[in-house]
Amino acid sequence: MSTDTQTINKPGKNDDWDLIITPRKKWWDLQLRDVWNYRDLISLFVRRDFVSRYKQTILGPLWFIIQPLLTSLVFTVIFGNIAQLPTDGLPQMLFYMSGNILWGYFSTCLTSTSTTFTANAHLFGKVYFPRLVMPISVVISNLITFGIQFAFFLVYTLYFYLRGSEVALTNWAFALPLLLVLMAGLGLGFGIIISSMTTKYRDLQYLVSFGVGLWMYATPVIYPVSSIPEQWRWVANVNPVTPIIETFRMGFLGAGDVSWARLGYSAAFMLVVLFIGIVIFNRVEKTFIDTV
Repeated sequence: MSTDTQTINKPGKNDDWDLIITPRKKWWDLQLRDVWNYRDLISLFVRRDFVSRYKQTILGPLWFIIQPLLTSLVFTVIFGNIAQLPTDGLPQMLFYMSGNILWGYFSTCLTSTSTTFTANAHLFGKVYFPRLVMPISVVISNLITFGIQFAFFLVYTLYFYLRGSEVALTNWAFALPLLLVLMAGLGLGFGIIISSMTTKYRDLQYLVSFGVGLWMYATPVIYPVSSIPEQWRWVANVNPVTPIIETFRMGFLGAGDVSWARLGYSAAFMLVVLFIGIVIFNRVEKTFIDTV
């Protein structure tokens, strides 16, 4: 049940409650302060998610590096060598890896948060805490994974640079924190919207992975925006993820179609989706336990 919390202090009465839990009635009552008050719980969930992901595997955290490396290698063979797709003059492995690690962070946030209600119903039905704590912790734990993959990407980029490849670090690299906020916001927003809808319509959970896969092909992960025919360029322009990936490539590889106007569009899109997602999520959490 969705609740608000309120501290009551009445000295002199031993039987007074310290905490009163009341129903949330307003759509726009986001209760973000409650989420902040439970930040210690978020850190516990982050640690749990990160440790348990590869706890009983042979290679452990090495999978964080192996996954984007193998994916980039497959893309290089199929899309680079067989399909002969252009990469704006960048080394193919670097081009595909830059798209993979950023897209991987977004897609993992979206798919992981899209099962918030169904995967945690057993926990939500037993104890109260702001339900947004769960998807937020998932986004943060995935950020740690991205950090490891990004460090490997930088080492790999340095290797190509020392070999004489035409890669360059530009001022757009300082926009990385903004890019991560945009990716996290988009993944969280879309994820909790889907999670709210799957409490009643379970079919959607089977379409998430399929839809994310299709979305990737509509995003310049395996091709640059410059290679898109003019009549189809609008698809990339309406995609809020496109400016983020292009800016990342421009910042760390020196090639990409970037502008602050496009990033502004992505930021506005993210804020709208995130606001709608939080409103719907908070509304659904009042009754989801009856339908899950």
